[in-house]
Amino acid sequence: MARKFTPKVVTANHLLEGDVIYLTADDRWTRLMCEAELIEDEAHAQVRLLHAQAQPEITVGAYLADAVAGENGPEPTHFREDFRRTGPSNYFHGKQAANAEV
Repeated sequence: MARKFTPKVVTANHLLEGDVIYLTADDRWTRLMCEAELIEDEAHAQVRLLHAQAQPEITVGAYLADAVAGENGPEPTHFREDFRRTGPSNYFHGKQAANAEV
């Protein structure tokens, strides 16, 4: 029995800046997941992924990430994607900030 398709967004990293980016329905790249195109059809998801991968001058490592429809647009279903969208983790905070004084 085939598994039900889980909705996806196309995500990648920006080639020059390294920021996490998402593909919108109108073929723009955005840094906000809530603006990404939520894809609910597997064949369409593959087409959109190929479109993203065909832009090596903009993107690195494009892939499909699981998502759900939220109040303000797509939201991640996995902690990895939630972590990625919050930005770099190389800033001192929490334990990192406390240990920097030692």
